[in-house]
Amino acid sequence: MFDNSILVIYFIIINLITFFIYGIDKYKAKKELWRIPEKVLISFAFFGGSIGALFGMKIWHHKTKKMKFIILVPLSLIIYVVAIVCFLEIGI
Repeated sequence: MFDNSILVIYFIIINLITFFIYGIDKYKAKKELWRIPEKVLISFAFFGGSIGALFGMKIWHHKTKKMKFIILVPLSLIIYVVAIVCFLEIGI
């Protein structure tokens, strides 16, 4: 049986990292510095950081008008919620 505490720790860490990279990218945008690529920001959402990405978008007011982010970040959260429900149903 898989230890769920490892998964919980992973999701906490990936969401915190994702939240802060959205903030860092917003800071870099304001200072006209080298930016974090959009595919990296979206990838973090799909690797489990969708909640951090959503909070980062909301708190930092970052990428809130980009259709790619408006669609893909919530989609990544939906995928994870469905996956977690499925795993709980089959007892993994």
